[in-house]
Amino acid sequence: MSRRIKSFRGYTYLSMDEKFFSDRLRTLRNERSISAREMSLALGQNETYINKIENGQRAVSMQAFLRICDYLKVSPSDFFNQDIQNTKYDSENLIKKFRKLTSEQAEHISFILDELVK
Repeated sequence: MSRRIKSFRGYTYLSMDEKFFSDRLRTLRNERSISAREMSLALGQNETYINKIENGQRAVSMQAFLRICDYLKVSPSDFFNQDIQNTKYDSENLIKKFRKLTSEQAEHISFILDELVK
């Protein structure tokens, strides 16, 4: 992932591979069945805000990025983690539930997960 510092109107941006950023934003948004317009308005922005970000026509400040992550209920690190394919479900909540299982139940779930991610 290439990184460079950009400055625009007094704001500093860490420019990453813009294609990755826009693709990841689109994927996370679509994973949750949220339209670009709906998300833009929910963030208090113009209805084309997210569409412009996804099409590389608009830069994103750190503050805006954090609001986007908050809205999508994804951590900033998970946003950039290419190994995470499904961010729709709260992994911390799943871990809490897993810890409540008996040893036998946990073993069954572990086996199922191993088979699914092969």
